[in-house]
Amino acid sequence: MPFQEQEQIIEEKVSDGRTTTPPGRASGAANEGDVEQGEPEPPAGLREKQPADRLSGRQIFYIFGLDGIGAAVISGGINFAIAYGMYSTQNVDLHPIRLFQLPNTLAGDAAVTILIQTTVTWFIELVLVENDMKNGAVRPIDFVREPSRPLLRWLMLLDRKQVTNPKSRAGSHTDHAVRIGLMFIISFLILWPASIGILSTIGERRAGSDWDWYFQREWAPQVFKAVFGGLLALLTTPAMVSFWLVREGWRLPKGESLVS
Repeated sequence: MPFQEQEQIIEEKVSDGRTTTPPGRASGAANEGDVEQGEPEPPAGLREKQPADRLSGRQIFYIFGLDGIGAAVISGGINFAIAYGMYSTQNVDLHPIRLFQLPNTLAGDAAVTILIQTTVTWFIELVLVENDMKNGAVRPIDFVREPSRPLLRWLMLLDRKQVTNPKSRAGSHTDHAVRIGLMFIISFLILWPASIGILSTIGERRAGSDWDWYFQREWAPQVFKAVFGGLLALLTTPAMVSFWLVREGWRLPKGESLVS
């Protein structure tokens, strides 16, 4: 073919925006990272959303830093503020602050704190983890072996059909309620008895037939609620985050949508 005709063909291809590459090579950054040669480069952010086959430093920081220590600090501060509003203005002569007896019971406060905080944290982490995975801020976990036993698959919300009707949505709410209940029971058994034992050494026993422990309106109730809320967050939040990251690491390779 004459040289001028070859040059004209090349110019036409360039003007059409088409380029050629040698066989077995991909353009740009397609040769970087874990993308195989000859394959097109994935869309921006897609690789970050794929499940990780090992625990990375970013995932460790996300689970135990942001959602561990960070959640404990935030929860402790919130609980301290709540306790300050609840107890600092009490007239302890009319409404004493006691360990077990109403109206101001620290044992009851601890139980209610576990219930409310685990419920709120469950749904907050559900939304935050889903959003972070979609944005590529954290990758799902894929190195944990997917369970085959029906009970474990049920516990991890596997084999669920996507919610499409009101009855299914009601069942989805029940699924969440069951897992929140399990988290409540575990947290209660770990934290509540120990807290009661510690408070019984701090409280004041009074003369007479009264068997309960009494507390001043400052600062024992506030410090107790802050430490209790922080420890509860440190115990439950990383577990909830890991739950969603591991579950999505099993589901995404099958083409299922995030957190359905």
